[in-house]
Amino acid sequence: MTRTALSTDAPLAERLRPKNLGEVIGQQHLLGEGMALRIAFESGQPHSCILWGPPGTGKTTIARLMADAFDARFITISAVLGGVKDIRDAVEQALISQAQGRRTIVFVDEVHRFNKSQQDAFLPHVESGLFTFVGATTENPSFEVNSALLSRAAVYVLQPLTPVDLEQIVLHAQVIHAVPAIEKIAVDRLVAYADGDARRLLNTLETLAVAATQEKQAEITDAWLLKVLGERMRRYDKGGEQFYDTISALHKSVRGSDPDAALYWFVRMLDGGADPRYMARRLVRMASEDIGLADPRALRLALDAADVYERLGSPEGELALAECVVYLAVAAKSNAVYKAFNEVKAFIKKDGTRPVPMHLRNAPTKLMRELDYGKGYRYAHDEEGGFAAGEQYLPDGMAAASFYRPVERGLEIRIAEKLRTLKRLNAAEGKTS
Repeated sequence: MTRTALSTDAPLAERLRPKNLGEVIGQQHLLGEGMALRIAFESGQPHSCILWGPPGTGKTTIARLMADAFDARFITISAVLGGVKDIRDAVEQALISQAQGRRTIVFVDEVHRFNKSQQDAFLPHVESGLFTFVGATTENPSFEVNSALLSRAAVYVLQPLTPVDLEQIVLHAQVIHAVPAIEKIAVDRLVAYADGDARRLLNTLETLAVAATQEKQAEITDAWLLKVLGERMRRYDKGGEQFYDTISALHKSVRGSDPDAALYWFVRMLDGGADPRYMARRLVRMASEDIGLADPRALRLALDAADVYERLGSPEGELALAECVVYLAVAAKSNAVYKAFNEVKAFIKKDGTRPVPMHLRNAPTKLMRELDYGKGYRYAHDEEGGFAAGEQYLPDGMAAASFYRPVERGLEIRIAEKLRTLKRLNAAEGKTS
């Protein structure tokens, strides 16, 4: 069925769904002339693949177009709702199609939701050529898809749609008279809210179209848009200046040990539509950069909060992230490791490649031992206090370095005390040897 033949009662996403590659908006790095996926379409030979990208970037559309291009039967399995029974049913349908001389494409939406045994169930049929496997995922397939299945499928990375792409979708919706005229500032707000997600944009446009019809609204103005959608439209451009200003305010509030301000900016970002997973990643960064060894529990708490969110999702998992924000804000602060890491990177970049001292080299073979690999190394556990005072660990000829300088806050107070003690022991060993 062509797009224009669809009933006006059909969902807007279906009415606007491309019926050929030329109508696809976005993903030109894959679908443009001479690009990888375009070549695959034009080859006449379908191949198994993984389509990896954020929601609303066209994964299902591309899979359907692939089936059309190869005149293949298209079978969809949702990994959220389906299981091994659905895979068996797909195999039976594919066998029927094969007997009729027709190809089959099995499309698995959110394939990362299938466990290992469920993913393994596809392998023999992919290898036999019974059907072409196409998986869609929002998660990194390196971690979420079995290596055996991954090795048999090409991975194509889809990108969020650009503002220009999303504006084209709005224009197409107007061309088929699915929505009334829209004020430019309202289009900009809709595009910012969609944040690269065509599905979100289309669903919002459909809501607006219904409301405009009911209220006999000839044009969608920005003021009317805010009135109709209210909370959903209190968004900011997540690729623009305001987004980065807000995350900067959150980071600096945590660094400045103000839990109230930190919590305020955190909730502002969630309310503005920021991805909680992005927020979780930033919290892990804050724990490493601004707290470090002054309170090592902070990093563990940030990782645990991220894990809790993955398990619970929104809104329940957001509370764990909020708890982490408050803890990071009140924790003792230190950027000593962050500064030391950057200093060492800068030093190594300008310094030559120094060989590892012979006494620090491993000597697993007789020849290496004969060449004095490992000779003279002092095993710290056999030394008094578990410390080989005076031992040299930096490359030969390199001046003594003090990259890591702990601050007098939190656990680093004790770390600094220990380092001063070890330094005195090294100095004493130097005087007596």
